[in-house]
Amino acid sequence: MYVSVLGEQFHRARLSPAITHLDSASAGRSSNAVIGTISAHLWREAERGSYVAADDRADEFARDTRDLASLVGHTAEELTFRESARAALRALLNGWSLPVSTTVWVAKNEFGPNLVEFERRGYAVRPLPDGDVYGHIDLDALENMLQFEQPDFIHICHIGSMSGVVQPVTRIVEIAHAAQVPVVVDMAQSVGHVPTVTGADVVYGTSRKWLTGPRGVGFLAVRRDSLRTVEIESSEAFLAGRLGLGVAVAELQQIGQQRVFRELAAVGRATRERLDGIGSWAIVEPIDEPSALVTLAPPPGWQDSDLRTARDRLFDELGILVTAAESWRAPLAGEQVVLRISPHLDLRREDLDRLADALRTMGY
Repeated sequence: MYVSVLGEQFHRARLSPAITHLDSASAGRSSNAVIGTISAHLWREAERGSYVAADDRADEFARDTRDLASLVGHTAEELTFRESARAALRALLNGWSLPVSTTVWVAKNEFGPNLVEFERRGYAVRPLPDGDVYGHIDLDALENMLQFEQPDFIHICHIGSMSGVVQPVTRIVEIAHAAQVPVVVDMAQSVGHVPTVTGADVVYGTSRKWLTGPRGVGFLAVRRDSLRTVEIESSEAFLAGRLGLGVAVAELQQIGQQRVFRELAAVGRATRERLDGIGSWAIVEPIDEPSALVTLAPPPGWQDSDLRTARDRLFDELGILVTAAESWRAPLAGEQVVLRISPHLDLRREDLDRLADALRTMGY
């Protein structure tokens, strides 16, 4: 039995996996239609030439760009593509006319490689205070801080790589804009997963995670009325992948975005309820956090190597794919290592039971 009522529909649209895939936060499973669209365009490029094949599909590219832009609250003219979320961030930072002594405020769930990009450019990075033990930003503190100081921009990971906590981005944007501070949002873990129309000045993300599009396609959207000095155009592209992403977005729209978001939240809640406390493993985020990215802190005394061994055993012995998320993913949040479980709509209750039984034998 599927946890989500959409589980069977999601499953039928895809090749049956040879494993129990609980790792959508790394890369989701593309549908048969997505894969078929990519393959067909590659054949078309071979038959007619790459540029001619692209011209043949100009209307589809335009439609797909509009659809993706709408999903993240931007216009098609504001959206461009890169090969990954990190490449999109680099394009933004390389093209943005910022002061020599740039200051950026971030949440403590900030993705480690993003911090590397900031530090490489000499930015002063300031962590924002948490409003609770889970790591949601303290909105009152943010509002008070902005009365006395304004950073050059605020950068927020909508959902981080180490926790399923969903940052209140829409409210963050409202508070920041009242102080005339732009907000950049990393949507790598949120697009296709939770609502992503936030009013942010810049958003970027990737196709391959919760949207279940192909690898090698990232996007960047910059609101033209807020950052006119950014140059983000690119002359090269994985066009077959863009068409595949367009199909993935269309599939989301056909089901209904809000319905998918609700079902994924239900998947996350069911996962947390089933696994919390099993064998002394503890859920890191609130049980009712509206995301399907779930993280488990290991039993007391476990080392990083123990968690990696547990991940390997789950895959090698039971065919269960999860991630051992190490502290480099969110270094501002501390040294804790977690087991990251990120099922999609096709999660089955028996898969949760098998995982729970395995964790019990690995715990105390």
